Amino acid sequence: MEKLKPNPANSSHLTPLGYLERAAIVYGDCPSVVYNRTTYTWSETNTRCLRVASSIATWLGVKRGEVVSVISPNVPAMYELHFAVPMAGAVLNTINTRLDARIVSVMLLHSESKLVFVDQHSVDLILDAISRFPLNTPIPRLVLIRDQYEVPSSSSSSLNLIDSFHCEYEDLVESGNPEFQWLKPANEWDPVVLNYTSGTTSAPKGVVHCHRAIFMVTHDSLLEWSVPKQPVFLWALPMFHANGWCYTWGTAAIGATNICLRKFDGATIFDLIRRHGVTHMGGAPVVLNMLSNTPNVETLKNPVQILTAGAPPPAAVLERTEALGFIVSHAYGLTEVAGLVVSCAWKKKWNQLPATERARLKARQGVKTGAMTEIDVIDRNSGESVKRDGLTMGEIVLRGSCVMLGYLKDSMATAKALSDDGWFDTGDVGVMHPDGYLEIKDRSKDVIISGGENVSSVEVESILYDHPAVDEAAVVAWPDDFWGETPCAFIALKKETRVRPNKKEIVEYCREKLPHYMVPKVVVFRDELPKTSTGKIQKFLLKDIAKTMRSPPGPVALLRI
Repeated sequence: MEKLKPNPANSSHLTPLGYLERAAIVYGDCPSVVYNRTTYTWSETNTRCLRVASSIATWLGVKRGEVVSVISPNVPAMYELHFAVPMAGAVLNTINTRLDARIVSVMLLHSESKLVFVDQHSVDLILDAISRFPLNTPIPRLVLIRDQYEVPSSSSSSLNLIDSFHCEYEDLVESGNPEFQWLKPANEWDPVVLNYTSGTTSAPKGVVHCHRAIFMVTHDSLLEWSVPKQPVFLWALPMFHANGWCYTWGTAAIGATNICLRKFDGATIFDLIRRHGVTHMGGAPVVLNMLSNTPNVETLKNPVQILTAGAPPPAAVLERTEALGFIVSHAYGLTEVAGLVVSCAWKKKWNQLPATERARLKARQGVKTGAMTEIDVIDRNSGESVKRDGLTMGEIVLRGSCVMLGYLKDSMATAKALSDDGWFDTGDVGVMHPDGYLEIKDRSKDVIISGGENVSSVEVESILYDHPAVDEAAVVAWPDDFWGETPCAFIALKKETRVRPNKKEIVEYCREKLPHYMVPKVVVFRDELPKTSTGKIQKFLLKDIAKTMRSPPGPVALLRI
């Protein structure tokens, strides 16, 4: 057997781009992308992507390995560019549309982006970002994504559009070669995407993934969620967030119908579900919370599978969402692993449990997916695995094919994250239950150490979400001269709540359910908590607020800001 070696016949490079060509053959006359009154078939989507890839590589002159950025919501062009950009040999960089011009400017400079596709509502953002470039810095070419169903922002002047943009997206479609031979990766370890970490920290890093990793996590995510062929997928999850957890490529593999929408609220989602017969959708826990608090909605006639990740979902929110007819699946991942690599694999016997207990089990992150080699929770002091008792906390570490190549131009951060012992250090703190299921307790930087006791902010937040009047909750550290730190709860109440709780009710509610040291010492009411566009609450902003507020005179202070 020693003579049997790899050869060209069995060593083709793994890449998710081949899914599109297959979709055009198998599902060619089936709907691929639906947006308002526009519907494309998979054959048309394949042709459009080839044309755009041709224009990027030839007309616009982007070279293999160069970065192409996109600032766009979930419209057809955004979906197509997930194929077209890497088909041209370039590296795709999708940028959060809700970032400010300063951060966008930093990202474009850091990535040395050669070309930027810009949605018409982000024109002012990109022009402001580029105006911040240092003198004599090369300016990337701009391509406008115009939307026939949307009126451009009044602040975006036609003069700016004419003077600053090289062309429009549809010009690339019309001028491109439909027979273009797209550029396959020279090596499956070649970079295919560059994603910047989310705005929950003040210093986003550029995460680089290769074709192999994206292929593995895409295939793995479809298998783990048991997605059937030709589902109807509603894009409530931003495609710019970890490339829509890689379902941008995955939906092509199974011939799905992609329902695109620029913006949404609870009522819009329920309307689209009924109009298009939606079967699957994804969204952060904030989307689940929004759906469960949508007024005047009826329980769905046909169940909709919804995958949630991005932040630990409170059990109370899961229970309310499923009561409306959604079937919630819970998974865990990070930008550094391209998508979802831990899943709360559901066991049929759990369906017999009461709803509250089902929700508690489903709130756990779960077990590794098939493509991940290993996950563990370790004690950083000893380097050993923690006890599987559901109580002992440690750092969550991962190992497998989906782990990033590293951080762009940041060898120190790469070395820190990809440790010498062969693990990717997530920075998340969790516990391992006796049945082998993982549960996140916090980000390591968000753990509150009060009098020597570790307080999980996630655990306190879960209790607060159980309160019938609470819409959003976040718990951060409050500086305390005696205890070092104590919990501070930021709360947004449901707008329809008639009887608004006072400080005593919130605190007493927590005291009934939590150890005394975990009960918030300070409660801050806000109309809404600051969040990223992916639904993560920006705790670093709340921490700054907590640090600037004066120490309360008594055991509990109630503040309104």
